Amino acid sequence: MLPGLPPTRRRLRAVRHQLRRRRRLIAAALAAVAVLSALRTLAPPAPDTVEVLVATRDLPSGTVLGGDDLSRRDFPREVAPASATTEGVGRVLAAPVGRGEVLTEPRVVGPGLALAEPGRTVLPVRLPDAGMATLLRAGDEVDLVATDPGTGVSTVVARDVTVLATPAVAPDGPAGERGGALVVVGASATEALDITSAALSQFLTVSWDR
Repeated sequence: MLPGLPPTRRRLRAVRHQLRRRRRLIAAALAAVAVLSALRTLAPPAPDTVEVLVATRDLPSGTVLGGDDLSRRDFPREVAPASATTEGVGRVLAAPVGRGEVLTEPRVVGPGLALAEPGRTVLPVRLPDAGMATLLRAGDEVDLVATDPGTGVSTVVARDVTVLATPAVAPDGPAGERGGALVVVGASATEALDITSAALSQFLTVSWDR
């Protein structure tokens, strides 16, 4: 308090001091708001995302997918696979899927397998030797050989067909009852006809080079 000043002047001086202090605080607050607004304007917009299914662990081909095998995550739309699927539980893997990998249609048994071999026919083939089927992996290129059970003569009916899936089947399931095992291959339309015709009366086996 300044001595000698009338009370009214002292009060006015105090009011002016408070106003100046508040103006500085208001100016600082407005400056902070301006900085935040500028940062928001300069910051890139949040990427557009899409929900995908991701493997929670390494999954071998033939796995019947359960809820614990998959988790849902948001991926930027620009990097998410175009063939990503949002339906996985209960489906069978046509090829191995690594932990953290996005589940896509070509990785599961079903119509989406055709995406793995555009322009090819997806065809299930029963091999009488189930042990041979266990040696195959999705992506293998094999020759299909038909053997006449009467004459024992063998003929190559299709060359370099791609193995798309090796579905696992329980021993007491359909494959166990009929013997052998199914593999799914991608073949040309002509090869598909030849393979189907041969399978009606002959035994089919495969040969390939690793």
